[in-house]
Amino acid sequence: MSTGKKSTTPNDPIRFAIVGFGYIGRRHAETILKNPNSRLISVCDIDPGKDFEGISDEVYKYNDFVKMMDESPEFDVLCVATPNGLHAEHALTGLEHQKHVIIEKPMALKKADGEKIVLKSNQVSKEVFCVMQNRYSPPAEWLKKVVSEGILGKIFMVDINCYWNRDSRYYRNSNWKGTSDLDGGTLFTQFSHFVDLMYWVFGDVKDLQARFNDFNHNDLTDFEDSGIISFDFVNGGMGSLRYSSSIWDKNMESSITVIAEFGTIKIGGQYMNKVEYCHIKDYDMPELEASAPPNDYGTHQGSASNHHHFYNNVIGALRSNEPITTNAIEGLKVVEIIEKIYELNPYFKLKKNGK
Repeated sequence: MSTGKKSTTPNDPIRFAIVGFGYIGRRHAETILKNPNSRLISVCDIDPGKDFEGISDEVYKYNDFVKMMDESPEFDVLCVATPNGLHAEHALTGLEHQKHVIIEKPMALKKADGEKIVLKSNQVSKEVFCVMQNRYSPPAEWLKKVVSEGILGKIFMVDINCYWNRDSRYYRNSNWKGTSDLDGGTLFTQFSHFVDLMYWVFGDVKDLQARFNDFNHNDLTDFEDSGIISFDFVNGGMGSLRYSSSIWDKNMESSITVIAEFGTIKIGGQYMNKVEYCHIKDYDMPELEASAPPNDYGTHQGSASNHHHFYNNVIGALRSNEPITTNAIEGLKVVEIIEKIYELNPYFKLKKNGK
């Protein structure tokens, strides 16, 4: 177990360690280093040639996760930014070492593993923070408000479209992306943020039906690249999720259209980052703050860069018991919904079994 001096006052910086130092791990490090209320203690990546450029000599660097957990100077929170299939294992190890845990999306690749995380966090009385930074997007926050306050009335229909590019430029340079055991599938890696937004705003789903295809990823991934999912919301109304990573050359859009009793809304753009349509009875659309730019990963772009908001929430929750933006139960629910969808997916099952 780690040893060292623990924080003695509520105003001491929250101390972090990161396991996994790829694109997203580096984004976490940059965010921690910029926040005056946080301190980066240690980083770990299994690649012995990993470039830790920009990370000062004061930060301890490891190529062995077990060694970091046993020998690192004391820290408060373990940030898990490893491949998806390792999230549960690393999160559980962090909890066993009496650390709070941040888990990059998805929380796990199986509901059963997510349940183990929830159980362990309760047993050791440590918090689990699931990274779903799209909740901080101004259009998403606004949509949540108008739905939860009943401004739209009854929800009739919700249509979510996610059309992104993920081609050989994305998959060929990785030893885990596209694999069933470490990546998990298009919905887990590319679009779980939007499944989370759907659940956060409209609640759980039932009566799922699905169609899938693999148009141009047969030699790149172990799973489908496109799907059309339909369902009903437990709270009323019906919905659909249409997604594809087979879009040529660059991302096209992520959008959500809501048709309701008293109005219609569409949030669009490449990353659900702008309101494209708003027509609501007796309602004036407010001016929203500008959305953050997308995360830029060189060969591709991802969802909005809102990790600074996320870390402010982590620090606020640990210092003064602020509500956690995406807690372990909500992270688990996203995994459960995606798992239910993939249970309907013949492409995933066939490829996973080597057929």
